[in-house]
Amino acid sequence: MLLDSALSLADRHGLDLVLISPTANPPVAKIMDYGKFRYDQQKREKEAKKKQKVIEVKEIRLSTFIEQHDLGVKGTMAKKFLTEGDKLKVSLRFKGRERGRTERGYEVMKRFADMMKEYGTPEKMPVLEGRSLIMVINPLPPKKEKPALKAEAAEEVNSEITEEVVSAEEKTEKKRKPADEIKEKEATPKSKKPKGPSDEMDL
Repeated sequence: MLLDSALSLADRHGLDLVLISPTANPPVAKIMDYGKFRYDQQKREKEAKKKQKVIEVKEIRLSTFIEQHDLGVKGTMAKKFLTEGDKLKVSLRFKGRERGRTERGYEVMKRFADMMKEYGTPEKMPVLEGRSLIMVINPLPPKKEKPALKAEAAEEVNSEITEEVVSAEEKTEKKRKPADEIKEKEATPKSKKPKGPSDEMDL
């Protein structure tokens, strides 16, 4: 369609002629309500941003001769960061003569990495950068429940519900039976005893 014809058609319907693919040969245009198009596009972008998780890098600082209790406290903080989906940077700075005992720093880093096994995996193993050891740990991806397990769980719940319903119906039926029997007895007329010779009155 020629440009003038497309513009005329869009104007006649109160719409806009929007260029979709300017690099195509020939260029591709579409007649639409551009205001509504932009509104829908911005709405989709906002929804995508809401779903998108912004990963932050949290830092934990250790020392060469850190006590076990302090290491445990640092580990608790690190587990919290990793559980929330944040990346973890672990640093250990050597001071003074500690630079001659770097193996001690590597040992501390290894112990800390072992503590984080269930919460994250090292992206970058301890590396000496200047006077500091640096290690980066990534959080583990969230566990997804298998569909088969979900189906089994749903089936089990449905089975339990069915059993409860059947049990309730049986209890109701048991309660109803005595009442029905009583009604039947009341409704049945009592049979009269036939009169015998002794029951006749002498006239």
